[in-house]
Amino acid sequence: MTKKEIKALISLLDDMDYEVASHVEGKIVSMGEGIIPFLEEEWEETLDSDLQKKIEDLIHSLQFEGLLRRLKNWKETGGLDLIEGMWLVNSYLYPDVDLATIHKALDQLYFDAWTNMKESMHPYDQVKTLNNSLFREKKFTANTKNFHSPSNSMMHLALETRRGNPLTLCVIYMTIAQRLGMPVYGVNLPNLFILTYKQGDVQFYINVYNKGLMLSKADIDNYIVQLNLNPVDIFYEPCSNVEIVKRALRNLAFAFEKTKDLEKATEVTKLLTAITDDDPAI
Repeated sequence: MTKKEIKALISLLDDMDYEVASHVEGKIVSMGEGIIPFLEEEWEETLDSDLQKKIEDLIHSLQFEGLLRRLKNWKETGGLDLIEGMWLVNSYLYPDVDLATIHKALDQLYFDAWTNMKESMHPYDQVKTLNNSLFREKKFTANTKNFHSPSNSMMHLALETRRGNPLTLCVIYMTIAQRLGMPVYGVNLPNLFILTYKQGDVQFYINVYNKGLMLSKADIDNYIVQLNLNPVDIFYEPCSNVEIVKRALRNLAFAFEKTKDLEKATEVTKLLTAITDDDPAI
């Protein structure tokens, strides 16, 4: 279709005949995300508030369905790139933020941390050096004042503001650590996401939400006891990228529930279901 034909089609969204308007909406949806720029242009040009609202809803619907497909594809192809998965979560609220923006910020953090690293450092010294780079020099910290804000689950905002929840801060820390050659991975503890440094016989834990505090297995044992839970492997061992993104989506859905935005909470739960419902043991 030509641009003129597309604009004429969009204008019919506000047709008085419900069947006509419904048919037009279905036709637009069938055209996929490629029609979004035309919808945005029409939104800017029209003065009809009702038509603007219909266009806004259509854009959101198209973006959501596109995100749903990309998340499924990310998981089905192995979920190999954690930052891509976190960017997809980010795209729910900020579809215009591109992946390159997040990578650029991480690249700079990596370079600055790398300049402080020395060869043959002891694992504890590696962690202390990275802690110094991220928490003292770059001022990354926990967002305790607005803990339940959905923004805490947005990677690009965590990188911009240097504030985040345990998961986003851990993903940033882990990404930099792994690029530095450190065997650091995510651990799915109840109520708190942490990291583990694991290589051979060496294993300890890192609480990024507490400025990289190093913990022993005994500390994790005590934490589990305090929660009145039985110790299981997932509380001690590295988890997959897919599990990290699932947790990010759970955090985001919970944040919307806490802020009484139940419509968004429901949508995010659909995104979570899309990468969970085919798992054998859920």
